[in-house]
Amino acid sequence: MTDQTKHKNLVSALVAAQSEMGKALKDSNNPHFKSKYADLASVMDACMPALTKHGIAVMQPAFDDETGRYIKTIFAHGESGETAECRVPLIVSKNDMQGYGSASTYARRYGLMGMA
Repeated sequence: MTDQTKHKNLVSALVAAQSEMGKALKDSNNPHFKSKYADLASVMDACMPALTKHGIAVMQPAFDDETGRYIKTIFAHGESGETAECRVPLIVSKNDMQGYGSASTYARRYGLMGMA
């Protein structure tokens, strides 16, 4: 069984969802680089309604294993149970909750953008 056959229902639902997704608005400012970017909320606003409408659940748990810390973005098709996933490493700049929270938010945003 090929990956395409294995994920037939999920892929069909994702194609339908993507046709309805809008662009993530670059409405946040990065003063360090003097640029605008789409934050996690904007990315979610752009894709979550369409994903949900087409039966795709999004989960983004944190993991820690022998390869390091990461956020796993998982798309699960509600009807078929098919899943697809990607991992984004957590690069924590400060060893405190602020650093972990910031790294988690970045990883969730990049994982969701990459999958959607």
